[in-house]
Amino acid sequence: MRSFKLLVLMLLPTLPLRAQGWIEPPPGRPQFGIVKVRGEVNVRIVGRVAQIEVEEWFRNQGGGLGEGDYLYPLPGEAVFSNYSLFQGDQELRGETMDAQRARAIYEEIVRRKKDPALIELAGHGLIRARVFPINPGETRRITLRYTQMMPRLGDALQFRYAAGGRYGGVPRNVEGAQGPIRTPETVPMAFRMVADSGAMFRDPFSPTHELRVERDRGRLVVRPASELTGDLSVFLPLAGGLVGMTVATHRPNGEAGYFMLTVVPAATDAASVPRDVTVVLDISGSMSGSKIDQAKRALNQLLGSLRGQDRFRLAAFSSTVTTYQRGWTGATSRDVADARRWVDGLTASGGTHIQDALDEAFRLSGDPERLNVVLFLTDGLPSVGEQNPERLAQLAERGRGSARVFAFGVGYDVNTYLLDRLSAAGRGSTQYVQPNEDVEEALGRLVTKISRPVLTDLEIAEAPLRLTELYPQRLPDLFAGEELVLFGRYAGGAAGAAERAVNGRLVLTGRRAGRTERFEVRVTFPEHQRDNDYIPRLWAARKIGALTQSIKLNGANPEVEREIRETALRYGLLTEYTSYLVQEPLDVAVRPRDLRDRMLAPMAVPAPAQASGQGAVERAERARTNREAKSMASIAAAEMDVTRRAHGPTTCHVAGRLFILRDGLWTDLWHADSLRVARIEPFSDAYFALLERLPELKAYWSELDRVLVSGKRVSIALDLSGVATLGTAELDRLARDFRGR
Repeated sequence: MRSFKLLVLMLLPTLPLRAQGWIEPPPGRPQFGIVKVRGEVNVRIVGRVAQIEVEEWFRNQGGGLGEGDYLYPLPGEAVFSNYSLFQGDQELRGETMDAQRARAIYEEIVRRKKDPALIELAGHGLIRARVFPINPGETRRITLRYTQMMPRLGDALQFRYAAGGRYGGVPRNVEGAQGPIRTPETVPMAFRMVADSGAMFRDPFSPTHELRVERDRGRLVVRPASELTGDLSVFLPLAGGLVGMTVATHRPNGEAGYFMLTVVPAATDAASVPRDVTVVLDISGSMSGSKIDQAKRALNQLLGSLRGQDRFRLAAFSSTVTTYQRGWTGATSRDVADARRWVDGLTASGGTHIQDALDEAFRLSGDPERLNVVLFLTDGLPSVGEQNPERLAQLAERGRGSARVFAFGVGYDVNTYLLDRLSAAGRGSTQYVQPNEDVEEALGRLVTKISRPVLTDLEIAEAPLRLTELYPQRLPDLFAGEELVLFGRYAGGAAGAAERAVNGRLVLTGRRAGRTERFEVRVTFPEHQRDNDYIPRLWAARKIGALTQSIKLNGANPEVEREIRETALRYGLLTEYTSYLVQEPLDVAVRPRDLRDRMLAPMAVPAPAQASGQGAVERAERARTNREAKSMASIAAAEMDVTRRAHGPTTCHVAGRLFILRDGLWTDLWHADSLRVARIEPFSDAYFALLERLPELKAYWSELDRVLVSGKRVSIALDLSGVATLGTAELDRLARDFRGR
């Protein structure tokens, strides 16, 4: 009996095999030397129309003339019109096909090559053009220009650039594997979007990529922070009004839906809520040197961000507490200059009296018509006065009032339990600045974020159906220059109603200048939605972050720990409760159901409970990153960490499911041996008929050659000995049993 280590729990979705267009050789040409070497995408926004230019460079690396058809998948959801196609300066004669005609071409290529990567494109249209022969060693450019209408979601336009073949890869053999796996083939791809009338839009955001946004002489310019990989989704919030709201949804067949609500504030000064700002700075001896210098520069930056309507208080603590003034100080230019001189005179010495520091932080309550903000920065554990973190937290919470608390822990000698509890109760956040990081830069980011509050005490007051499992569970305040993103789940209509699409309005309330204001947007929660498939994993990251913080603040709980592990395995995310499994021995012959139970069983060794030290700070920072995740890029670092630790493919994660390689078959972890198994011959008529009836299978069948996917009442396996055809009645029954309805 062979044994392996469980090497990978979750793998990143692989990059597209054929990013955008490719050149397909004529049938019967096994040797083909044309490869794509790079690409550029330029998008111009005019109103609701996106004018897209795609340039792709192809090189003939073979020994003879290269020729074939240039194929480009059309966006499946967009209204597409008027294209032009060139090879160099010479215009090509091409044809466009709708999704139904294009399906036959995709299927023919899949059958001929026995390569399922293209099945992800089923449902897309197609442009096809014969390219002129390319000489050996020659590189030629193909240019495609087309336009499409962007859909409007609430108060934003959505632009999507579908790469195609999202999970595809090149089959190869890997030592230790019992079947083929797929690895990504990528080409450099640059992307640039320009809106000439930039004033039409607030700053764009993307749930799939980090963006670089610039405004230049009225133009809005958007680029990914790095080369474009994977499918790109960009939301362009429309200017106008105090806030704009957008709701995007994803709903797989047979389960509750997911939604992402984004609230984007106006950037005008008039929208700003006046603030009462209290800063409490640790100046104990351990802060000496560069830390105190960086903290003082950051504090001066905060003073520079104050507006005429704001008030402030400054306190510094070591063994005792000193204050700039006992009461509130108006943010006049004279008082700010005087406060800067006080800050510049601070020196680091003495112990750490956190109890007195917290008492001073909450000594004065703010004006109820202002946003009361407390910034608390420390680099040490309490050494003077009360030192019990639970007692300190209780004392602080009794005096906190309505203050929003933003805490900074500098270095590893901080109590993460205390700081996280302060910020969690105070509807703020805690950020940990590790020894190799810059205190000024970290604090400066927060200063910029909270400089202009727009709305406080936000709540969803009305929705057309029941929304559940919302993260964050309490909405934070809304600040100019930063969008607020909420993730959650939804089911059908009213209680007892059948599953169906639901239309209506979503109402958000918030307070500004002592008044409650209402904002609404028309929304649709569909019965089924394949697009926006990044939403479930971002929702799961938020959930894991909230559950992890719950354990930290309330103590170990086996049910919560199991929920964290189950969510992490279901959505392919790294947590401190699942990463230990990477090194645990695994017998490949174990049944997937047994392995699943083993993964979800209580841990043999309890999770570390230390509240200070390097491990505690790193765990707290990971949990914060999850709780605040807004894009797939924000959780990619944790996934890369898992991938780096992998030694070989015994498991893989695809589209929200974990598969185990068992006797050469990738077997769904959730498959039970009691389930009936329907075996389908790959690339047969039955194979393509099922893909059309059950499009949710595309992700798994395009990634894995031999795979068993678990359904509600039946599992479906790809098997060379499986059935090649299915009658209509058999197809209907199989689809119903797989979805459970």
